[in-house]
Amino acid sequence: MRILYGVQATGNGHITRARVLLPALQAAGIEVDVLLSGRAPERLFNMECFGRFESRRGFTFVTSAGRVSWLKTLSQSRPLTFWRDYRRLNLSRYDLVLSDFEPVTAWAARHQGVPSLGIAHQYAFHHTIPGTGFKPWLKPSLEMFAPVDEAVGVHWHHFDAPILPPLIAPPPYPLTEEPDKILVYLPFESMDEVIYWLGAFPTHRFRIYCSISAPERRGHLELQPFSREGFQRDLCSCAGVISNAGFGLCSEAIQAGKKLLVKPLHSQVEQRSNAVVLEQMGLAVVMPQLAPEPIEAWLEQSSRKPVPWPDVAGTLAGWIASGREQSLDTLGHSLWQQEPVRQLSPC
Repeated sequence: MRILYGVQATGNGHITRARVLLPALQAAGIEVDVLLSGRAPERLFNMECFGRFESRRGFTFVTSAGRVSWLKTLSQSRPLTFWRDYRRLNLSRYDLVLSDFEPVTAWAARHQGVPSLGIAHQYAFHHTIPGTGFKPWLKPSLEMFAPVDEAVGVHWHHFDAPILPPLIAPPPYPLTEEPDKILVYLPFESMDEVIYWLGAFPTHRFRIYCSISAPERRGHLELQPFSREGFQRDLCSCAGVISNAGFGLCSEAIQAGKKLLVKPLHSQVEQRSNAVVLEQMGLAVVMPQLAPEPIEAWLEQSSRKPVPWPDVAGTLAGWIASGREQSLDTLGHSLWQQEPVRQLSPC
């Protein structure tokens, strides 16, 4: 079997998922080619595990100061380029297109009649998820963005639907805790504002990953350039994580047993829903705005117990290689019955 694996590269969560699923697919004897869209190739980092991959422009959200800018998003979209890209993509070599909410490969598969399978957090929103409210346009808009023949959603709970646990690799380093060390990843926020508010807590060291070329130290604030290895080391050794409400990093923090403080991206349904679910499940503290009061209260909290996720990637790879004969309900039931994820439940 040969697969074209399309990965949405606007956020690191999609790429984190692909880092786990790609080797599992290859280990199952599947030939896999990778296409990424949504981010310029020069802005990607630590991509060695993907080997040679293709890239296209695709679509992405433009953010400013913690919220989606819909006007800038529309002005920077290139629908004609997208139309050309998906119509010119040759899928004749592939038995299946696998899409992690990546629109170029999904639409190319639809256009050429190639079977397609979607695996992404966004596909969980085909079902009723807390925090989405009454939004009849949500499912149609998701299907319009990256349409697939069969969709597999992943989330922190199944919500009585055929949803699977997150695809997260085990921690790559021993789990320790430096009590004063806090990992910070807020790429959608104003960095000046982040530095201003965190500057008020000199009793803690804040390791802040942001778009800089070399490390900078500003007293107890340690600014770091993007690095997958460095970030993972800090995640395994920190006392807690401050981030937006993206699915990938929150899943990694939950697995590592790190307390979470999340600031959801405004005007983004997925992150708003993630924040609601995290709060309902007691997995994070949510702050609607950057402010000192919630940060101070959260810093005083203790750590959580690690929650190792099941081998979802290996299970899915075997399922795909065997022709997807088992139902998603059966697949999900077997994964959610494993300890300790069976104990996770919304309040």
